[in-house]
Amino acid sequence: MPQSQPVKVAVLQAKLNGDRHDNIAKIIDLAIEASGNGANIILIPELFEGKYFCNLERDEFFAWAKPAAEHPTVKHFQAIADKLNAVIPVPFFEQAGQAYYNSVATIDATGEILGIYRKSHIPDGPGYEEKFYFRPGNSGFKVWPTVFGKVGVGICWDQWFPECARAMVMQGADILLYPTAIGSEPDEPDLDTRGPWQRAMVGHAVSNIVPVAAANRIGREAENQFFYGHSFIANHRGDIVAQLGAHKEGVGYASFDFAQIRRDRASFGFFRDRRPELYSILVTADGET
Repeated sequence: MPQSQPVKVAVLQAKLNGDRHDNIAKIIDLAIEASGNGANIILIPELFEGKYFCNLERDEFFAWAKPAAEHPTVKHFQAIADKLNAVIPVPFFEQAGQAYYNSVATIDATGEILGIYRKSHIPDGPGYEEKFYFRPGNSGFKVWPTVFGKVGVGICWDQWFPECARAMVMQGADILLYPTAIGSEPDEPDLDTRGPWQRAMVGHAVSNIVPVAAANRIGREAENQFFYGHSFIANHRGDIVAQLGAHKEGVGYASFDFAQIRRDRASFGFFRDRRPELYSILVTADGET
């Protein structure tokens, strides 16, 4: 596909309380719908195969993890990506020897796995006790040249860190993709993080002149935890150009001319005027000098 042609991006939003087979079938149906509407890049929510199990510390959930090379869901979506001619980053629970990761396999429109990204930033708090399950990723931030452009993929908590977004755009990402599982705070039911969650990523879009997409789940999966959806796509100016609500399953779409956006990024001068020699404090512990 010529780089000057628009690329259509889709974010999938779903309620994922069912069993693995039901969830996979639901996501495939939404992916087929997205492809039927012309989507070239299709984004799936984080850990979509089952309920969000990280709200509790239970050792039985380690059995859900599989090595990347033999993971049945990853293999299944290789065939789906090839059939739909779409790029699909596939979130999965990865076992690598005695280590466990929250990972994404980025699958090109040919069905080829381009590589694995392991979530770098792992949250730990009421309702999101991921450090019990996942080791911090060792893959580094990744960008993959797909049939439809270069995609950078972070996972959920990564989306709050500007360093992650900047690192991916420095590697040439045409778009940043964030599969997500986020909602209410069980110990602070009146705290609504949806606005800051979106604004953080909109900031990445503006300061890096890059489109950003996030796909979230919806619904109540525990008595005191509700996933608030609002999956969205922002353009390189930070305008939210597609957004879903808090309760409805569906697909959001936006189209981008990546070649034009690269020219816009150059003309803004943000990367021309960077001063990396002044940024050493960013790589010291707790800002110590």
